[in-house]
Amino acid sequence: MGSLQLFHSFSHSVSPATNLHRPLNKGRVNASLNMDVEAPNLLKLKSNGSNEVIEEEAKFIVGSYARSPVVLSSGKGCKLYDPEGREFLDCAAGIAVNALGHGDPDWVRAVTEQANILTHVSNAYYTIPQVELAKRLVGNSFADRVFFTNSGTEANEAAIKFSRKFQRFIHPDNKQPATEFITFTNSFHGRTMGALALTSKEHYRSPFEPVMPGVTFLEYGNIHAAIDLIRNGMIAAVFVEPVQGEGGIYSATKEFLQALRSACDDAGSLLVFDEVQCGLARTGYLWAHEAYGVFPDMMTLAKPLAGGLPIGATLVTERVASAIAHGDHGSTFAGSPLVCSAAISVFNKIANPSFLSSVSKKGDYMKELLNQKLGGNPHVKEIRGWGLMIGIELDVSASPLVDACRNSGLIVLTAGKGNVVRLVPPLIISEEELKHAAEILHECLPALDNSN
Repeated sequence: MGSLQLFHSFSHSVSPATNLHRPLNKGRVNASLNMDVEAPNLLKLKSNGSNEVIEEEAKFIVGSYARSPVVLSSGKGCKLYDPEGREFLDCAAGIAVNALGHGDPDWVRAVTEQANILTHVSNAYYTIPQVELAKRLVGNSFADRVFFTNSGTEANEAAIKFSRKFQRFIHPDNKQPATEFITFTNSFHGRTMGALALTSKEHYRSPFEPVMPGVTFLEYGNIHAAIDLIRNGMIAAVFVEPVQGEGGIYSATKEFLQALRSACDDAGSLLVFDEVQCGLARTGYLWAHEAYGVFPDMMTLAKPLAGGLPIGATLVTERVASAIAHGDHGSTFAGSPLVCSAAISVFNKIANPSFLSSVSKKGDYMKELLNQKLGGNPHVKEIRGWGLMIGIELDVSASPLVDACRNSGLIVLTAGKGNVVRLVPPLIISEEELKHAAEILHECLPALDNSN
C-alpha cells in the first residue's frame, strides 16, 4: 500500500478532531488541525497581579487547598517576592523542602547542566545520577539499598508494601503472615490511601473511608502499649517519626525508640522511621535518629532531598531488600537523572559536618531568641524543637499570629491542632535573618489577643 493510499485510508477511519464534542464558549483555544493555535503570552503571564492570579486559580484549579492570600512569584536565598515586589522572609521553606533556599547557584547549575544532557528515561534503564545518589545515601546511613519515589507519601507506600512482602518472604509456610501496622497519635505519613491509613488526624481519613485496615494508633511515647501490641505477632511494621512535624514538633525519647527497636527485634516486626520532614539535616543531624543511637530497618525521606524538585526515597537494609523481587514495586518518574542530579547537589552540601554544626548552632540561637522575646507572653505555652525545626505552642489558635506575621513580611506555618507555630526555614538562613524573624513574631503577638 502506497503512503498516499495509507493516509487516505487512515483519514477515513478516524473521526476528525473537528467532530469531537467539546463545550463551547469556555474561553479556550480551538486546537483543531485547520486552525492556528496561539502560543501563551509569557510576558502577560508574568505581569499578572496577585489579585488576578488568585481569581484565576479559583476558576481553574480544584479547591483542595486553603491557600494564604499571597502570590509568590520569585525568590532568592531566604527571601520571597510577590508580583507587586513585596518581600517576605521565608521561614517555611516550602514546608521544610527548600533546604538551600531559593536559587542556590550550585543547585541551579546542576539542574541546568543535567537538563541539557538527559532529563528522563524511566526505570527500564540504568542512569548515572540515580546510582550516584544511591551510593551517597547508603554510604552515609544504616541502609544497604534505596528505592526511589516521587514524594514522601510514595516513600511510605513503598515501605508499607515492603513490610508486607518481607513478612511473607521470611514466613513462606505461614498462611497468615503479619500484615498489620502500628503508628502513633499526632502522626502524619501522607495522603495516598496506604499512608493516609497511618495518619492519625481523623478528618484527613474520614472522607475517604474505608482506608487500609489493620492499623492501630497508639499514644506517642507509650512504651508499654507498643510492646504489648507488637508481641501479638501480627504487626508487620511499626511506623514512627523520631520528631513529628505536622503533628506539632514533638520529639520521641531515646527510651521509646529503643523499646520499639527491641520489641520489633523480638517479634520479627520491622521498624520504619519516617524522616520525611525531620531528616536530611533539619535537626542538625543528617538523620534525626542518629541523636538516639537507634537504627531502623527502613527509613523514608523526601522533602529537602532534591531542594524543591519532587523526590522521595525508601532506604532499607539488605535483609529487607532481599524480600523484594523484580516487579514487586515500581515508578515511571522516580529517580530521574534531572531530579537525582539536583539531589546530589543538595546532599553534598547538607551532609558536610560543618553545615550540620551550623544548623544546630542556629537552632539553639533561635530558640534562645524566641524564649527571650516570646517566653513571657501568657499565650505561649512552650518553645521546642531541634535544629531548625521549631514549634511555638500556644493556648489559642496560631492562625491570627501566622496571618499577622505574613502581613508583616514573615512566612511561617501552623502545626499540631492548629495551635502551634512551625518554623522550618531554609537551612542556610543567617542569624541576622533569624533575629529579624523573632522580632516580627514578637511584634505580632498582640494579634492573639485581638482575635481571641
